[in-house]
Order: sequence, then C-alpha cells, then structure tokens
Amino acid sequence: MAKVKLDSLDHKILKMLSANARKPYLEIARACDVSGAAIHQRIQKLYNLGVINGSISLINPSVVGYDSCAFVGVFLNDSSKFDEVISRLKEIPEVVECYITTGKYDLFVKLYAHNNDHLLTLIHERFLQLGLGRTETLITFKEVFKRQIPIEDEI
Repeated sequence: MAKVKLDSLDHKILKMLSANARKPYLEIARACDVSGAAIHQRIQKLYNLGVINGSISLINPSVVGYDSCAFVGVFLNDSSKFDEVISRLKEIPEVVECYITTGKYDLFVKLYAHNNDHLLTLIHERFLQLGLGRTETLITFKEVFKRQIPIEDEI
C-alpha cells in the first residue's frame, strides 16, 4: 500500500484517537482549534484512505474465561496450501491473529484458550486437522503491555 501524505491536523487527530478511539469528535475539534464538521470530514478521509481501519473495544480475555494465551508457529507440508490453511484458521474463533512470516515458521498464530487443556484440544483437534507439517507452541504467562504504533509529529 502506498504511503499517504498526512498533514499536522491528521497527525493530531491520529494521536488522540490512538490514545482513545472513543474520544468525542467535538473534544478533538476543540483541541485542534477547528470545527466539529472539519474533524468529522478528516476522520472520514482517514477511513477512506485506509489510514484508520476501524475501532474496537478491547476485551480482557481472562475476565471472559480465556486464561491461556499462546503463539503457535506453523510449518506447512505443502506451501501451495497457504490460502486454504489461512481460510480454515479463520474458522477457529480462538485464533485472534495470523501472520505469514519469513524464517522458521510459515505462519505465526496468536490464540486464546480457556485453559491449557482447551489449548491442547485446539491444537490436536483443530490445528492438526488442517494438514500441517507440525506446530511449535509458546504459552505466555502474562501480557505485559500492548500499544498502538507511535504517531509522530509531521516532519
């Protein structure tokens, strides 16, 4: 995707939205010293350009019963099956992220499970049914932090 030219107002808006995606447009407008309509138009432009892909509510996995988080490195038997495997991984609701990678793994997947028994079941009954060569699983103890990419001031 081509890099989009953003001005200082776009950068200010992105900084505020990355800190709080639910920040009211009027608060953003006041902080930027422009009208609410101008902010609404700018944010719509940022969506249309693909700069902003959406906003989500971050749910704490352990509060809703998902106490195990794991990263799974996937080795494919047949590299022509990338699209099929990715499509089938999308059908597993516990899989929350999937990346095509260079290096050791063909795919790198993040998933949540209720507990380690559930994780084992997911790997044995769902992942291995995908025709994979093998997997390597890294179980996390605790997410220490998670953040947005930095939004730099316009240079």
